[in-house]
Amino acid sequence: MINRLFKNTFLFVLITIVSCGRSTGQNEISNQKPQISTQSDSISSEVPKRILIGAERIEEYLPLLKNKRIGIIGNQTSVILNSTDSSSEEKKHTHLVDSLLALEVDIVRVFAPEHGFRGTADAGETVKDGKDPQTGLPIISLYGDNKKPKPEQLKDIDILVFDLQDVGARFYTYISSLHYVMEASAENKIPLIVLDRPNPNGHYVDGPVLNPKHQSFVGMHPVPVVHGMTMGEYARMINGEKWLKSGMQCDLEVIKLTNYDHKTSYSLPVKPSPNLPNDQAINLYPSLCFFEGTNVNAGRGTKTQFQVFGSPFLNKAVFDYTYTPQSMEGAKNPKHLGKLCYGRYLKNYPKTDRINLSWLIEAYNNTSDKSQFFNSFFTKLAGETVLQKQIENGLSEEEIRESWQKNLEKFKTVRAEYLLY
Repeated sequence: MINRLFKNTFLFVLITIVSCGRSTGQNEISNQKPQISTQSDSISSEVPKRILIGAERIEEYLPLLKNKRIGIIGNQTSVILNSTDSSSEEKKHTHLVDSLLALEVDIVRVFAPEHGFRGTADAGETVKDGKDPQTGLPIISLYGDNKKPKPEQLKDIDILVFDLQDVGARFYTYISSLHYVMEASAENKIPLIVLDRPNPNGHYVDGPVLNPKHQSFVGMHPVPVVHGMTMGEYARMINGEKWLKSGMQCDLEVIKLTNYDHKTSYSLPVKPSPNLPNDQAINLYPSLCFFEGTNVNAGRGTKTQFQVFGSPFLNKAVFDYTYTPQSMEGAKNPKHLGKLCYGRYLKNYPKTDRINLSWLIEAYNNTSDKSQFFNSFFTKLAGETVLQKQIENGLSEEEIRESWQKNLEKFKTVRAEYLLY
C-alpha cells in the first residue's frame, strides 16, 4: 500500500507540474486556462513558469495528512489542473476531494461555504446539509445559521484543510468563512492547513476601511474593500492581529503558491460563484457590488453579471443601455425581475486597478427618487456610514477617494507584515 501511495503521489505531482495554462484574456471562466506569470527569469527568452497553486503542491502537504482523519473546507473551485487538451482548449480538472481520496487520504466530511459545495446556490440562499453524490461524503453547510463548524462536527477530525478561491473583496464571504473555520480550529485544537490560491484582484488595495461598529458576515475585519491579499496571507493576518474570539490563534500552516507575486495576472479556471462568470466580472465586482445596497440591479438575472448595471428608475436619457433581468441559476429572483432596466454596459471596460465610484455617483444623481436609492445593506457593504453621506452630499469621486487614504496607508503597513509574495 505504501509503495502504491508514493507511486500515485509521484505520478500526480509529475502530471501537475508539466501541465501548463496560457493567457485567455477576458473569456468565460468555463473556457479558460489559468494564466501564467508574466515575470520572466534572468534570461528573458525563457518560457514563463506556470503558477502552482497550493493544492497542486501535494508533496508539501500529503505527509501532514498521513494516518489522519481530514475535514475539507471546499467548493467547486477546489480543483487541481491535471492536463490540457491543446486541440480542444479544454482543461481537465480533478477536485481536491477526489484527488485525496485517490491517494487514500481519510476524508471524514466536507464543509461548504455560501453557494454550496457545487457552487450553484443563490447569494444569500440557505444551503442545507447533505451528501455529495459523487463520493458519498457528508456535506456540512457553513452558510445560514451554521457559519462555524460545531464541536460535534469536528470531534472525529484530526486536521482541517481549507481550499477556496477568493476574489479579493472584503464583502466576498469566503474570507468570513475562513474566520469562523480558524476560530473553530483554535477552540477545538485542530490544526488548519490553508492551500493558497492567487488573488485575481491582488494587484491593488483600495476602498474604505471597515469600522468595527458595522461588522457583519459581508465585512468582519478592519480592512478596505479590496485588501490585496491571498487567502493564505489573509489567514496569517487574522491570526497575527488576533481577530478571532478572545484573541485566540489557531495552529495554521499555509501551503504557498510558486511562481506568483501580486502583480501576476491570473484567470480563474472555475467561476468562484454563480454570478462571477469571467475575468471581467471579477475585476469589476469590487466596484459594482456597491449596487447591491441600492435599488440598482448589478447584472444578476442576465448573462453579464457584474458587467452591467441598471434600474427602471434611472434616467433613460442618460442611460441608453437596456436589459430585463430573468430568473436563472444563481439568481432565481433577481432585483427588478421581468422589468426593463436602463443602465450601462461594461463588458468591454478596460481592466481596472482601483474601485470606480463614478458609476455609483452617476446612478444616484440620475435616479427618479434619491430617497429610495440606498438601502440598509449599503452600510454593510461599505463597512461604514460615511460613503453614503458623501455621495448624498455631492462629493466628487476624487474627494471621496482622498478621504480613504489615511486609513489605507495604515492598513498597508499592517498588511506588509503578513505578505508571502
